[in-house]
Amino acid sequence: MTYELEYNSERSKLIIPEYGRHLQKMVEYTVAIEDDKERNKVAKSIIAIMGNMNPHLRDVPDFQHKLWDQIFIISDFKLDVDSPFPKPSRELLAAHPTPMGYPQNFPKYRFYGNNIKRMIDEAVKMDEGQLKEALVLAIANHMKKSYLNWNRETVDDDVIFDHLKELSGGTLNLKNSEEDLSEASNLLKGNKKFKNTPKKAVRPARGRKRF
Repeated sequence: MTYELEYNSERSKLIIPEYGRHLQKMVEYTVAIEDDKERNKVAKSIIAIMGNMNPHLRDVPDFQHKLWDQIFIISDFKLDVDSPFPKPSRELLAAHPTPMGYPQNFPKYRFYGNNIKRMIDEAVKMDEGQLKEALVLAIANHMKKSYLNWNRETVDDDVIFDHLKELSGGTLNLKNSEEDLSEASNLLKGNKKFKNTPKKAVRPARGRKRF
């Protein structure tokens, strides 16, 4: 009997461990079946078993596609059966995703955030007109609010105008604008973080009367 023992060091690597050793052996057995009809029949039975492990998802089309992809992966892409979905390739599985661009913030003025810089870039591209003027003024007001959130002290509008001009590469200049930015009190209105709400007086606990 000891000759039939199977040691972990002699076993093949579990490709998808959550399905367990027995299901992987079933897939390996299916790969070795020579008859096409029988091989397809057994593969569908294995798919049903895999689906039973997640009964609430087994009839969802996207989940069925996932199960078929997984059975091919477990077989090390050696299983030759008729799948209702395109067979995945080893190259596609091994391919690395396209790296996402890391959002770069303007190093000097991090408190404005990336969205402000994107809005400024879009405003620079716009044609001159009332719409652009209104957008630039709204951006400047939002910059002032962001500045005040970062630094509670008051800020002069000229400081915001200088920052806007610098962030836009000298394109957006409100220095000569007749419009004034909103007052700091209006920009921070409704911001709970800066509300000076008086603390409620704590009443001393009343002792129970004894009779």
